[in-house]
Amino acid sequence: MTATWVGGGYLIGTSEAVYDSARGLVWAQAPWGYALSLILGGLFFAKKIRSQGFTTFIDVFEQKYGKKTAAVLFVPALVGEICWSAAILAALGITFSTIFELDLETSILASAGIAIVYTMLGGLWSVAYTDVVQLIFILIGLGISIPFAIQKIGGFETALDLYGLRMENGLNLFPPIQAFLGNDPNWGNQIWVWMDFALLLIMGGIPWQVYFQRVLSSKSDRSAVRLSIYGGLCCALMAVPAVWIGIAGAGFDWSGSTLGEAPEATMILPYVLLEMTPPLVGALGLGAVAAAVMSSVDSSVLSASSMFTWNIYRPLINPGCTDKQINLIIRLSILCTGGIATWLALTLQSVYDLWYLCADLVYVILFPQLLLALYYQKSNRYGAVAGVVVALVLRLGGGEPLFDIPPFIPYPMNDPLEGVLFPFRTFAMLAGLITIASVSQLTHKRDPLHRNKKGLAQRPQ
Repeated sequence: MTATWVGGGYLIGTSEAVYDSARGLVWAQAPWGYALSLILGGLFFAKKIRSQGFTTFIDVFEQKYGKKTAAVLFVPALVGEICWSAAILAALGITFSTIFELDLETSILASAGIAIVYTMLGGLWSVAYTDVVQLIFILIGLGISIPFAIQKIGGFETALDLYGLRMENGLNLFPPIQAFLGNDPNWGNQIWVWMDFALLLIMGGIPWQVYFQRVLSSKSDRSAVRLSIYGGLCCALMAVPAVWIGIAGAGFDWSGSTLGEAPEATMILPYVLLEMTPPLVGALGLGAVAAAVMSSVDSSVLSASSMFTWNIYRPLINPGCTDKQINLIIRLSILCTGGIATWLALTLQSVYDLWYLCADLVYVILFPQLLLALYYQKSNRYGAVAGVVVALVLRLGGGEPLFDIPPFIPYPMNDPLEGVLFPFRTFAMLAGLITIASVSQLTHKRDPLHRNKKGLAQRPQ
């Protein structure tokens, strides 16, 4: 469960945010955000979904709203998994380009090819085995690298002092109280952006097949809940090495390195290992990152492929398919999903930006859908479709710089330099949730599936 989130994107993205002077530790929200998402997922979602005997979490929508509506809700789930895979592949490309001194594009293509092929051949077993290898490599590889890197700049105390001087927000993990009260001129409206992204990571980290894949394969409901909670705690702890590597890189004098200048924030983790640790230690550390990336990309690609096969191909395209056909479609889906994720990784190479993007649509569209499908008895297909439309329009209305989509809704707090500071992602999510509830309330008697008076029934075997 821990290895589900602690991948190369998690490690490299955290170091990137901590090292980046424009972000710093206070903006490295993903480690504790995703840790909380696992804990909340365990407390409120794991038991409820696992007890129904589903294969994917999209089955919740299929049973509640029907096959066609579930197919609509599959789209944001697929986009999220592809963006997640792209972030992981970008991280793996960065690692391989550092180790083998290749250009980034070649490294991404090579690493994607390796990951896609062994996932096609190994399936869920390849996911399980690589997860075990990953955690061992991270604990050993990065664990022994930190003391060497920190010692290079004078020890832990000196590293913290240098970081505090370099970063505007110092060593603060959270903004000051005055920022939340609106009395901190250094933050201003940026506090709304911070809260928007924090909620996005916490709530948007729940509706993922890559997570429910672990929940549904647990041996009992109680085990699924415990694994989620323990996984969340371990997830936060596993971010500590990446944070220290970002701090070490921020305090190092790069002019005396073989690079001659500070590397880009995206590349900070592998270059700290190469420049600030002995060769053998650096090799172990880079091996840890490579293992982490490999074990995460197979989980994500396999999850997307499983959802497509089980919730699109089997019910809508070929209802009478055989087991042999299902296995073939899963392998072809792995190839297609991996190919799209590779293209995205080549196009958008910032790991942390991809990390946020992958949780974005999942948070805005899928979180309110999953919450009400499980906890609001009257929710129906009409409300679900209306909620998707409202949430998607409001979200895209705020623009998306990564894809050059300009804002077309005049949200308040629009800064000419920093863009829209209004928390439009959370606004879109809440608007979608209210739309689902209100439209379902008005139409639930007209819904053909209204006969299910007690919410979700046991899935027929």
